[in-house]
Amino acid sequence: MPLRGTNYFHLHLVSDATGETLIMVARAAAAQYTSMAPVEHMHPLVRSAKQLDRVLTDIEAAPGIVLYTLLEGELAARLEKTCRELGLPCLSILGPVMNLFQAYLGGETKPRVGAQHVLNAEYFKRIDALNFTMLHDDGQHVDGMEQADVVLVGVSRTSKTPTSIYLANRGVKTANFPLVPGAPVPAQIEALAQPLVVGLTASPERIVQIRQNRLLGLRAEHDADQYVDRQAVAAEIAAARKLCGKHNWPIIDVTRRSIEETAAEVMSLLAARRRLAPA
Repeated sequence: MPLRGTNYFHLHLVSDATGETLIMVARAAAAQYTSMAPVEHMHPLVRSAKQLDRVLTDIEAAPGIVLYTLLEGELAARLEKTCRELGLPCLSILGPVMNLFQAYLGGETKPRVGAQHVLNAEYFKRIDALNFTMLHDDGQHVDGMEQADVVLVGVSRTSKTPTSIYLANRGVKTANFPLVPGAPVPAQIEALAQPLVVGLTASPERIVQIRQNRLLGLRAEHDADQYVDRQAVAAEIAAARKLCGKHNWPIIDVTRRSIEETAAEVMSLLAARRRLAPA
């Protein structure tokens, strides 16, 4: 039950690995309840009875919803038994999915804790992408951007860097280049052939708001007039759109998009481009 007199409830996430899967699923579900907010209790790397003891103590002290990803049968059974005794809802996030896989694929599974985090080729691909992205952030090393999978261009405060990092975490080598008023775009950028070049844009009001907040945070005052002037910002955006139109680069409006949504759209564009590419 929710905490009395408040709009909060306790949410226990119990994992034998890092808990990333639990966090994503739990937050996606909790986000549907706009009048309620979870107090998250993260319990990662629970792999022994002693570690589970501490988790059960915490759950008893702060009763709430319990979600778990425990592959060790005895630990999972004990967690569920304790929750039943306390009258608390308890659900295995991987259980239904594993049952579906087994029903379709047949055969026995071999439980491997944290199997999604093994140091395989996919893991090192992500590390390589992250290194590339950090090296080619904010217009650095323009000459090497031809080796990117994706190059993001846009005016200041269109979330180029965080989107680049998110894409790199998905194994996509991403570079980004800022479009600055009065500064010419290097010929290397306009000549890019291998990467998918995507323009990021937003409404002038949104960009002005973000820039004003940034200036306040930095306590910056010098040369800020044009940076936060709506007409000047609108002109920047128009010039950026014109550049993208000139090269037929797709444009994504990030005004009301999260970083995850923007990255998903970029990956969709990249997948479509690869499907159309000659074998």
